[in-house]
Amino acid sequence: MTTKRLYRPRNDRMIAGVCAGIGNYLNIDPTLIRLGLLLLAIWGGGGILAYIIAWVVIPEEPLPSPTSDLMMPGQAPMPPSAPQPPADQA
Repeated sequence: MTTKRLYRPRNDRMIAGVCAGIGNYLNIDPTLIRLGLLLLAIWGGGGILAYIIAWVVIPEEPLPSPTSDLMMPGQAPMPPSAPQPPADQA
């Protein structure tokens, strides 16, 4: 069983990725989170403080491991490809 983790994504961010991370975690559009924080910022400034606190508290998404893109679990490594003859030979 995999647990769902709250991260700030590395690729889907406007400023620091707080709203995108919360949106991904809750399975809703990050734009709705951004609008909610904007309304909180206009209505008393709480949105700015909440964003800064979330920026500090929510960890950034971990980098993918170098072998995760190359092999699937249980898959054997691919052998090196055979050298190709030069293209100018007829």
